[in-house]
Amino acid sequence: MATFTLTARGPFSLAASTRFLEGFTPAGYTGAAGPLELAFPVEGRWATAGVRVGEHPHGVIGEILSPARPSRELATAIRDQVARILSLDVDGSGFAAVGSADPVVAGLQRRYPGLRPVSFWSPYEAAAWAIIGQRIRIRQAATVKARMSEQLGEPVSFGDHVVHAFPAPQQLAALDGFGGLSGRKPEWLRSLARAALDGRLDTTQLRAQPYEEALAGLTQLPGIGPFAAELVLLRGAGQVDRIPQHETRLARAVALAYRLPEPPSGAELLKLSQRWRPYRTWVTVLLRAQLEDETGEIGGRNT
Repeated sequence: MATFTLTARGPFSLAASTRFLEGFTPAGYTGAAGPLELAFPVEGRWATAGVRVGEHPHGVIGEILSPARPSRELATAIRDQVARILSLDVDGSGFAAVGSADPVVAGLQRRYPGLRPVSFWSPYEAAAWAIIGQRIRIRQAATVKARMSEQLGEPVSFGDHVVHAFPAPQQLAALDGFGGLSGRKPEWLRSLARAALDGRLDTTQLRAQPYEEALAGLTQLPGIGPFAAELVLLRGAGQVDRIPQHETRLARAVALAYRLPEPPSGAELLKLSQRWRPYRTWVTVLLRAQLEDETGEIGGRNT
């Protein structure tokens, strides 16, 4: 079995990541206590991988269960993708200093010790989620996404149970329709799949582009608007130091955390977020985790 180790630079907790995933409705993660089990199409190669991720004294250790004998190149790609998913590709040793400069962030760091953003398995899957979820409730969208994984994605065995990966682009490129996908969503998903196969949703390229340029390019994809484009960059590609401009829940989360009488305007939020540099995305994840714990609205319990 191929294995790899990822070293955490700065505070990190795999248990906190797992708890976050269990409450992150798009992931549909229901793993019990123990190692984190991931099944996903590998970016750029689009073969399905299965990885068991466990605690390690200095980070995590990953065991590649599928494919059974990955090439060195494929094993490296799988390792790099897991690192991005868990934000272990980022040096977090300076994150504590953000809390030192902002007491509210310090409180969030104490409440969620070691929690880093857990991203979608890929920008491709983040974009697909954005299309699936348009104009329906988040739990409805999660049900559709889970059924697509079970019926169209590849199964990965984790011993006594199976985890289905989200369908790779080559599967969605031939999609005619699917229960729960209304309107033009099948057409948009086919276009998205072709874009992924053409390399237009590659993490490295998206991160390398100027932020506004990357957003503009993503909004050229059918079915991807400004909100979805931000989701793809921040929670798909794992941009570290940005805040979304089209996410209304963030303003409510800030109002809750900072005890403001009303949600801040976009300009006020941008000004406040300067305190969070260079980890603005990380702070927004902590803010939204608190909003969910306090209100339940992100997971759809109160919507």
